[in-house]
Amino acid sequence: MVSPPVKVELQPHDPAWAQDAARESATLTEALGPVLIGVHHIGSTSIPGIHAKPIIDLIPVATDLTALDACREPLEALGYEWWGEYGLPGRRYCRRSDPITGRRLVHLHCYAQGSPEITRHLAFRDYLTARPALAQAYDEEKARCRDLHPDDMNTYSDCKDAWIKRVEAEALAWVRERTGEKQ
Repeated sequence: MVSPPVKVELQPHDPAWAQDAARESATLTEALGPVLIGVHHIGSTSIPGIHAKPIIDLIPVATDLTALDACREPLEALGYEWWGEYGLPGRRYCRRSDPITGRRLVHLHCYAQGSPEITRHLAFRDYLTARPALAQAYDEEKARCRDLHPDDMNTYSDCKDAWIKRVEAEALAWVRERTGEKQ
C-alpha cells in the first residue's frame, strides 16, 4: 500500500501542538492499557520555533510488537488507519485523519521498548531543541524542500533525508557523550 501524495503545508510553530500531543497520548494510553509503556511527542511539531506540517507525530512505546499487533482493533476504533511496518522493520505505522475533511491529524510511529529507533527520534528532537540555530537551519531546509516539492509530502520528506541523517548522527553522538555510553 502506497500513501497518495499530499500537499506540503508548513505552519509557524503552535504551542497548542504540545497540548494536542498530550491529549492524544492520554487517549492512546487509555485505549491500549498495559501494552503501552509511554508516548513521546516527536517531529517538527515538538521542536519550538520551527515551521511544521500541522500533523502530530508520536512514538507510542509498546511492551512488544505482538502485543501491539493485538491492539489493531482498538486503534482503528479511535479512527487510525493501520499501515503495518510501512517500509520500516520493527515499526507499526498508523495515521488518523479528520473524517470530514480528510486532513491528516496524527501519525503514530509505534515501536517496542528498547528499539534504537526510539533513541534516534528522541535524540534528534532534543538536539535541535537544545540548539535553536540548528533548529533554524532545519527550518530553512524544510522550506527549501517544500518549495521544490509543494504537492508531494513523500518527495518532500525524501528531500530532507540527507540533512536529517547528518544531524541525527551528530545527535546520537551528543546523547552518547551525555550519557557516557560507549560507541
